[in-house]
Amino acid sequence: MNKGERGVEMGTLAIITDLHADINHFDDEEFTLLFDLLQEKKVTRLHFAGDTANKMAHTLAVNHFFRHKGMPTTFNLGNHEMGNIRGEQMIEHYPDSHFLNLRYLPLTEKTVLLGFNGWYDYGFSELTDSKKIRSTKNIYWFDRIIERFSDDQTVDQAILKQLKLILDDLAQKNYQVILATHFVPKAEFIVHLSGKYQIWNKLNAFLGSKALGELLDRYNNIQQVVFGHTHRRFADQVINQTIYSCRPVGYYYEWGITRDFILENQLAEVFIPTKMRGILNKNQAAFADYKKEHLIEEFRQAITLISY
Repeated sequence: MNKGERGVEMGTLAIITDLHADINHFDDEEFTLLFDLLQEKKVTRLHFAGDTANKMAHTLAVNHFFRHKGMPTTFNLGNHEMGNIRGEQMIEHYPDSHFLNLRYLPLTEKTVLLGFNGWYDYGFSELTDSKKIRSTKNIYWFDRIIERFSDDQTVDQAILKQLKLILDDLAQKNYQVILATHFVPKAEFIVHLSGKYQIWNKLNAFLGSKALGELLDRYNNIQQVVFGHTHRRFADQVINQTIYSCRPVGYYYEWGITRDFILENQLAEVFIPTKMRGILNKNQAAFADYKKEHLIEEFRQAITLISY
């Protein structure tokens, strides 16, 4: 770790979202590859911003792997972990000292990392009828298994009130804030599909909170906001002087290197991620070799690095 002009320790924070270690069949070999890349980038602190794995035990094991390697590592939850634990207290106050939700960690004398699970308020939905939106969720969406204390909009309002208290306090103390969350805060990161795929637009209701983005707009000390959940990567955008970063790892059948593997080997004429699993299953050995050679490229594109 380097020191700045006044002797304050400087470092590099890496934030990773949507690792999905279980679905992607990641083990020590892949984690070691990722750790070596973090070392190459001179990362001094790592944070996982949700959906590290489906099971909490697996998420904790991933965190432990990197801490055991000597990398200070923290995390907040995504919807996949939330589906594996029971009760509002466990979701918002999971009993682990490395869990950052509505809690912040000093990075320097002037900058903090603030973790926030987040939720959604249907603000990005094309539908206006909350009952129809909830019906869509109960039919199609993983989150129907998550136990929250009230309806989605009430939950979102409640946790945003808590976040506001913390942001007010940090602003008053003149701290610069790096916010790591899971769900989308800005409409600029919501994709609207057309044609035969437009049915998927109904699921935009569950991608994030428009009210969160509006809350963040009130503060001029929020340096950067990092989130995922979209399984789609975007170039960084500066909105109201805050940098917004979204580059989730996502599922193996969505990756750029998977697209290259499929098209280079002429296994499909068009790359449609949701239709690739069967093809990949039939070509497991070849894809495993290809992944071993190219996975680091995917990791490089899926890490947000922030100097502090």
